[in-house]
Amino acid sequence: MFKFLRKIKGQSTLEYAVLIIIVIGALLSIQVYIKRGIQGRLRSATDDIGEQYSVGNMNVRTVTTVTGSTNETFVRGQSKSLLLKDEATEVISNQEIYNLEQEFWG
Repeated sequence: MFKFLRKIKGQSTLEYAVLIIIVIGALLSIQVYIKRGIQGRLRSATDDIGEQYSVGNMNVRTVTTVTGSTNETFVRGQSKSLLLKDEATEVISNQEIYNLEQEFWG
């Protein structure tokens, strides 16, 4: 009787192994479809972001202004620098598209 129980136990282990192999095979066979679905959603999300950058018809003008005030003194071979006013940086950027009527947005 004990030989019969050992045989059933080995058979159930084999059945679990076959079941796991079938599940892994199914997942491997549908991975292409899952990958394409994810790529399609990503492309759709990037298309919904807004206007795209036009390489040939884009005009960008950027002005950067840095202001500050320091007092530097040089006495007997030593220099001292004193910061009188904090530095401030201002960036102004202007972008425009010209020849818009000739632009193709797909």
